[in-house]
Amino acid sequence: MSDQTHRGGFGEFGGERAGLIERTFRERILIVGVGFPPYDDEATQASLDELELLVDTAGADVVGRSVQRRQAPDPATYVGRGKVDELLEMAESLDCDTVVFDDELTPAQQNNLEQLLGRSAIDRTAVILDIFAQNAHSQEGVAQVQLAMFRYRLPRLRGKGRSLSQQAGGIGARRGPGETQLEIDRRRITRQIHKLTADLRTISRTRATQRKSRERSALRHVVVVGYTNAGKSTLLNRLTDAGVLVEDRLFATLDATTRRLELPGGEPVLCTDTVGFVRKLPHQLVEAFQGTLEVVHEADLVLHVVDGAGPDPDGCIDAVRSVLTSIGADLSEELLVFNKSDLGPGAAREAERHPGSVAISASTGAGVDGLLLRVGDRLRSLTEPVELLVPYDRGDVVAAVHRSGEVLSERPLEHGLAVSARLDPRVAGRFREFTVDELAG
Repeated sequence: MSDQTHRGGFGEFGGERAGLIERTFRERILIVGVGFPPYDDEATQASLDELELLVDTAGADVVGRSVQRRQAPDPATYVGRGKVDELLEMAESLDCDTVVFDDELTPAQQNNLEQLLGRSAIDRTAVILDIFAQNAHSQEGVAQVQLAMFRYRLPRLRGKGRSLSQQAGGIGARRGPGETQLEIDRRRITRQIHKLTADLRTISRTRATQRKSRERSALRHVVVVGYTNAGKSTLLNRLTDAGVLVEDRLFATLDATTRRLELPGGEPVLCTDTVGFVRKLPHQLVEAFQGTLEVVHEADLVLHVVDGAGPDPDGCIDAVRSVLTSIGADLSEELLVFNKSDLGPGAAREAERHPGSVAISASTGAGVDGLLLRVGDRLRSLTEPVELLVPYDRGDVVAAVHRSGEVLSERPLEHGLAVSARLDPRVAGRFREFTVDELAG
């Protein structure tokens, strides 16, 4: 993105597209982090480092940062009046346009801070929403982001009472002020929320129809999840030639992509990439994207991609698992994939620390063949072997078994070929007349 043009200014959540507003400059940002007991200064700084990346992705420049320790948030200003005075002095000396706080502010705190600082004061949630607004392209993605933005904006509406009132209404002495602009805006946003919710329900029904179609196809489903910029889209492209946009920045892609993948044993599966996660992911986005994340519920296997070269792989793993747990996703069938082994020994070291995981480089392809073998093994382990007896003149059935699952053994017998195979329960029924149990019965 050029320095001259940026879509979606911080705090610019007006308009029907709720935040997708053109601006022609890069804002200068002061970021603020607060540590609470038990204090962990390294974690606070790491969170601010990530916030700085988020601000850069949104199209602004961080020119300063400030950190404070507190026992508890100040109800009025989050950081306390003394710290506000210090931030005001820093903002003026650095010529900042906006002060961004690493934690979510209440509407009252945001209002008080803007009045005291004389400039916009927003939180991490607003920055993430701004980024999502830039990167959502599909009908569903745009609707989800708009819904999250309106839910965020509604309690933060501010008006000026009678000065924004419509023409007075009423008869005679009973005439009084009409609706304030604040009430009009609140009602308009509420209508938008209801409309977007209805639109997403319609999209959800379409997705349910597609899900039934996938179930009829009897293909196993592999879903890729992970922290933003961990390399999920790069891995999907490596596995399936999906052609998904890949950029070295946070939230480069938001829209889920599903492609067909053939495993080394010949079994076809469906592979789906999902939206990335970050720490302190806004609950509005989790709620809005819950429909998209339903795909995790349906997964036979979840590939959890982790940046093995990053500074805090365990923290990223915990952040992703926390969000998925909050939507009720079952991660019992999870395979940790430590990516970016080409950038150093970190991925291999993390794979050793987590038994059963694999280290790869989605960029170079190193370790990907081993990953596919592991995926095939994990999926096959989910099904019990089926014993079949196929007449010698039914070679078509033997070929269909090979296409549909993993053939463990074949033994010639007097009345036909004994085949032991792992078959998905959804396709095993096709061969019911050849199963040994049925023949014995």
